Amino acid sequence: MGRTARLGTGIGWRPEIADAVERMPGIDWVEAVSENLCPGHLPDSLLRLRERGVTVVPHGVSLGLGGAERPDAGRLAALAERAEVLGSPLVTEHIAFVRAGGALTASPALEAGHLLPVPRTRDALDVLCENVRIAQDALPVPLAVENIAALVAWPDEELTEGQFLYELADRTGVRLLIDVANLHTNHVNLGADPAEALAELPLEALAYVHVAGGFERDGVWHDSHAHPVAQPVLDILTDLASRVAPPGVLLERDENFPDGDGLSGEVEAIRTAVAKGRAGSTAAGTGGAAPRTSGAGSRSGTGTGPASDAVRQRLGLGQAALLSALVAGTPVPEGFDRVRLGVQARALAGKRADVVGKVAPELPVILGARYRRAFLAYAQGSPMTGGYRRDALDFAAHVLRSAPGDEDPAVRRALRKWWLDRSGPVPRSGRPHNTASRNMKRAWRRRRPLA
Repeated sequence: MGRTARLGTGIGWRPEIADAVERMPGIDWVEAVSENLCPGHLPDSLLRLRERGVTVVPHGVSLGLGGAERPDAGRLAALAERAEVLGSPLVTEHIAFVRAGGALTASPALEAGHLLPVPRTRDALDVLCENVRIAQDALPVPLAVENIAALVAWPDEELTEGQFLYELADRTGVRLLIDVANLHTNHVNLGADPAEALAELPLEALAYVHVAGGFERDGVWHDSHAHPVAQPVLDILTDLASRVAPPGVLLERDENFPDGDGLSGEVEAIRTAVAKGRAGSTAAGTGGAAPRTSGAGSRSGTGTGPASDAVRQRLGLGQAALLSALVAGTPVPEGFDRVRLGVQARALAGKRADVVGKVAPELPVILGARYRRAFLAYAQGSPMTGGYRRDALDFAAHVLRSAPGDEDPAVRRALRKWWLDRSGPVPRSGRPHNTASRNMKRAWRRRRPLA
């Protein structure tokens, strides 16, 4: 696997906390969401950090390595370009699928706008391994892939999370980005034991570690990245650090940002948890990775070559059925927990509303308190088929077409102007009197003599 870069202690760089990150002492590196970076116009804050010798790692969220389709060449090229511009020692992505449907399954193409879990089956592992190899060949630096948090579990899985990750690393040489907050999420939501997962992991493949906050509601843990890091997450980090010295540890925070002292306090808590684990390792006389559980990651000797089209299609059909149930209201596939799927569906719609509100901040201003209610109603019958910017335009068009007759004219004018500025001709209203007006205008133009 080659030598792993020693990164140290880091924090996820976000524009909202850029100044605080620059002022924080002891930050060795930062991670930035790849899709939010423009190589020719990097934020001044990131450039200053780079000049100071702070490592910047691009973290991708849209590649969908766990999807049934092969990785998109354009997305891979974009990830590679950011790694080169930033001089990064590696790039990272997720073990997840983010879209489904399309030509492979002869069904509508759908976007999740979220990281969804891959079934831990031999078919899915074969596809994931081939997709990872394709990505590795296209990238100028090593790739590390991250375990994700899940609200739902696939039926009839064949491997534990630790075994799945072990085989992935063993067959591809890919490095692992282990998110201890996601291990905690899967413990609460799916009953997975974090200690067992750590015991099965190939810790020699560890690239670095993510730590993040969340909250529990009605027995479901939500990986929000908007709350302080919970003690159980720090305990898992201590357990991991007792087994191996992490090359890097990073705090993720995406919303509800505390002040600089609050962020520094969370980073210090992470350092303390790692130090506690390393002290326990030294006291026990172990300095490296702990021995793996007997039989963990044992290989069947099958599935080491390229995934066949039939395997990809089987996986694609399953993923399309799940995603359609989550975003298009189709029946829940057999074997899934209906209640949990309902929680996930509502979470996806809420995230869409939040992200569209950030991508197009004028929309919540124009629509005011009505924005979220209107967006959630739109999302129920309008699955996302493109990115969030396309989603914002489609939502605005939907509101313009379906606005009630007593809609505030000033709101409608502002929304119409916003849509025109970004898209083109305004969507036609479906109201009868507007349709009649358009027909009269067409008839009048036909009767006018040519100049």
